[in-house]
Amino acid sequence: MKKSTLGAGIALALVTGIPAHAADTDALLKRLEELERRMEQAEKRAQQAEIQAQQAEKRAQQAEAQAKQAEARTLLGKTKTKQAEIQAQQAEIQAKQAEIQARQAELQAQEVAAQEAAKSKAATGGPEFSFHGYARAGFLTDDTGHNVKGVGPYMTPAGALGGPIGRLGVEPDKYVEAVFDSKITHESGAYSKYRLMIADGVLTNNDWTADESDLNVRQIYAELGNLQSFSGSSTFQDAVLWAGKRFDRNNFDIHFFDSDIIFLAGTGAGIYDVKPTENWSTNLTLYARNFGTIEPTNDEVQSYILTSNNYVGPWQFMLSGLWAADNSDRKFIPLTDAAESGVHLMLGYNRPNFYGYSQGFSKAGVLYGYGLGAQPKVLGGQGDLTKDAQTVRVYTFGVTPINDHWRIAPALMAQHSQDYFYKGDEYTWVSLNLRLEQPITQNFMMAYEATYQYQDLDTGPNTPQLESDVKTKASGSLYKFTLAPTFNLDTSGGFFQRPALRGLISYLTWDKDLNGFNYGQPLSEPNTFALTGWTGTDHWLFGLQMETWF
Repeated sequence: MKKSTLGAGIALALVTGIPAHAADTDALLKRLEELERRMEQAEKRAQQAEIQAQQAEKRAQQAEAQAKQAEARTLLGKTKTKQAEIQAQQAEIQAKQAEIQARQAELQAQEVAAQEAAKSKAATGGPEFSFHGYARAGFLTDDTGHNVKGVGPYMTPAGALGGPIGRLGVEPDKYVEAVFDSKITHESGAYSKYRLMIADGVLTNNDWTADESDLNVRQIYAELGNLQSFSGSSTFQDAVLWAGKRFDRNNFDIHFFDSDIIFLAGTGAGIYDVKPTENWSTNLTLYARNFGTIEPTNDEVQSYILTSNNYVGPWQFMLSGLWAADNSDRKFIPLTDAAESGVHLMLGYNRPNFYGYSQGFSKAGVLYGYGLGAQPKVLGGQGDLTKDAQTVRVYTFGVTPINDHWRIAPALMAQHSQDYFYKGDEYTWVSLNLRLEQPITQNFMMAYEATYQYQDLDTGPNTPQLESDVKTKASGSLYKFTLAPTFNLDTSGGFFQRPALRGLISYLTWDKDLNGFNYGQPLSEPNTFALTGWTGTDHWLFGLQMETWF
């Protein structure tokens, strides 16, 4: 309250006639002054409080502003961090792209260099040489330390009919192939290729094998391709001509059985890769080969195989006609004649995956043969067949990884034949094999193989038995289990990574009824299992093996 207001109050009191003495007046004035002083102090404190409140509000605003600035700096930092991460990823991608581009440039440079080298050689007539090969070498022993005989993928009674068991752990032989190619490329792009293949196979474990060696030339032929004479024809522009002694280019096998599906070979001529339509490719070949010797003229019986092998997408259809003059004079067969002609058919389906379910590959098919074509694998290679011989064979196999630590390769072959060696005979066999591989380290893995084979064999009532106790009818099963610790360069390379250095432990067991069976000729050791000399119903095998190809 202000002094003028207080004085007015006093004057009003006097005018209104309020009785007051001088002493009372002084006391009242003092009280009013004290009151006025307190009022002023209260007003000052109120003003200070207001100022402090304003200052507190300013500080709150400043704190809020600072918080917003800090949040903005944090967001900015996160943004910069994210940008840095993106830039790092972009830099990594650019580095990979640069690496790919460098590799592509290197490959292009190599291709250009190879083309220039080829042109240079073509201009000077110089050939390109290459060398390829396959080899295996190992030994097997039984649990007594003795050497074994008659052992291999075709060691069972059904083996004579082409019935294999899994090869892992039952191969004691030493076999080698060496393939030498010489190729000349003309400046027009046309080329010629000459191939020489030599091979040898022995059983002895010694280093000097000349007395046992089977060294021979298995292939010697020449081929011509990219010929300018065919360049104007869509049907023949990719065709390849050949002549000589060779394995057919399109033979294929089930490696785990060591069994070809088709083995077409001999001396002849043919043309590959003829394309009647865009999706149809066909090969036409003519082979000649020998069955053996006719007694007593010592003339060789020659068979001829004319084949049309066709591919349409994943399908393969193969048709072969076979003919052999005077084959019925080769060997006497009771009640019938030896075949002098025949037909062979194959229908196959090849997939670039494991039966459509996972990565890998798979193949399946059926074969039928009549007469000379009843030998389903080696076309034209067997002459002691009746003119009414028939065979049906089915096959399927594939490979696939299960995961990073396991891979699997199942294989199945089955066959039924009748009137095969003799009129009225009948043979059935089924072979199922399962190969498993377990990589342990980059260079070491474990391989496992299990085989089941069933066989029902009956040479029939017309077998020329030389002895009354010759056993010509048998049925039963065989089981084989093999464990093979293996070293190679890269165990992640799959089933076909070579070279492979293996230890081998195998156990085989079979039904006793299979012992002593033969196809009409007495065994030198009766009551044994095929040609092994084993008299029991099971056997252990131990060994070592190297296998390679390139």
